[in-house]
Parts: sequence; C-alpha cells; structure tokens
Amino acid sequence: MAADPSIEALADQANEVARLLKLLGNSNRLRILCQLVDGPDKSVNCLAERLQISQSALSQHLAKMREDGLITGRRDAQTIYYSLSNSNAEQLLSVLKDLYCDTDGKPRQAGKTKPN
Repeated sequence: MAADPSIEALADQANEVARLLKLLGNSNRLRILCQLVDGPDKSVNCLAERLQISQSALSQHLAKMREDGLITGRRDAQTIYYSLSNSNAEQLLSVLKDLYCDTDGKPRQAGKTKPN
C-alpha cells in the first residue's frame, strides 16, 4: 500500500513539528502565546499582569520563544512589546482554540467534544 503523500511530507518535517509542539507543551508558554495571538503587541508588564506569573519566569519563556522564532520583540524606550511571528504556531493555536473552546471563546466542559 502506498503511503499518503501528506503524511510523508509531515514525516519529513518531524523535527520542526516536534520542536513547535514541545514549545507549546509548556502551559505557561501556551498561555503567553494565547495572549499574543489576540494581538496587538503586548508588553512584558501587561503579560505578567494578565497571566499572573513573575516577570523573571515570563522573561525566560519569552527569551526561549524568541530564540526559536515564535515571537518577536519591539523596543519602545524601556518597554519591550512582543508579538507572535510564526504562522504555523498561529494556525495551531487556532486549531487548539477550536477543539477546546466553545464558539464564544470560553473553555469547553471537560470531556465534551466539539459538536459536528
């Protein structure tokens, strides 16, 4: 039986896919990206306040995601504003939202599947 070409293409990109999923596998990084996907650019202070995590922990996560090309930072005086810069991550976040949130954006009850 011939392999599905789209599966073979995914297999060819396995390292890249695994890297992205590993980055999204951390709940704090996932929460940060969920804030950034909503736009516009968010400052470190804004993110720390919204997510209720320390600035030092937030800065470590932001640095990791910046290194891996998921986000970019823009400096304005002493404030750095971050935005999502990876379209694959943006698309994956959209799929996750579709799977885990109701149409109003609120979390779906545990164990409930997306209606067809």
